Amino acid sequence: MELYALQVFLTVATEKSFSRAAERLLRTQPAISLALQRLESELGEKLIDRSGKDLVLTDAGRTVIEYARRFENLRHELENSLAELRDNSAGTLTVGANESTALYLLRHIEEFRRLYPKIKVHVRRSLSSKIPNELLDGNLELGVISYDSPDERLRSTVIYTDALALVVSPKHRLARRKSVSIVELGTETFIAHNVVSPYRDLVVREFQRHRVPLNMPVEMPTIETIRKLVQSNEGVAFLPRMCVEQEIERRLLREVTVKELHFERKIRLIYPTRRALSHAARAFLELVQGRAS
Repeated sequence: MELYALQVFLTVATEKSFSRAAERLLRTQPAISLALQRLESELGEKLIDRSGKDLVLTDAGRTVIEYARRFENLRHELENSLAELRDNSAGTLTVGANESTALYLLRHIEEFRRLYPKIKVHVRRSLSSKIPNELLDGNLELGVISYDSPDERLRSTVIYTDALALVVSPKHRLARRKSVSIVELGTETFIAHNVVSPYRDLVVREFQRHRVPLNMPVEMPTIETIRKLVQSNEGVAFLPRMCVEQEIERRLLREVTVKELHFERKIRLIYPTRRALSHAARAFLELVQGRAS
């Protein structure tokens, strides 16, 4: 059953005239009559009694018209909902990010919420290594990662440039030093993040290249727990600087430069190259790209 046929029936019943219904629907009168005949044939019921001067609904017609009105209301609701999506007064923005990269979204989300307060923002926690596949599988619309994905099916925009920072407790022996050599870190206890990361691999390789021991007897699942252990002087850690900026400013942690190590973290917003984005995702992408330029 076509919704158009129900719309024709509803218009004829409302106007009580085939000619007026044709004018309202911008169709010819024969086209209106044919559409109604097809609907009656499909339902196996006469909907309008045409024997008298006026058009009168049959019992079946009175039943069908109630459903036709419901369908018409739903059609208007659908059109209104789509219009709201187009002008970004409704919809949902879904972004995948891990614990640390979610921090880089905050300033963008704050501005996005000011511009589009009615759009729901859903940041889904995901492993950074799995975000590209989740995007390609359609489970996410946008993703945030700290490495350059080689997959040509994905496009990326740099939204932030950060660096890895060596942080220590204010009570640590190196707390008053501005910089140290990597050799001086051979006896330190490092609190490591037990999530796979290309930056962890870079640090490990640099220690190996300089033939310096890298002692990582403690591994933690979150940056927050690593931060607390470092503040308690249980060890030192390499963390994204943005994740510890406030603690450094409040002197809860000290940042020490390692002369031989300087790793930039380019945080990228990625999305599928060919798949169409929702209105909300496209608006967020345009906002981020505007700030980046």
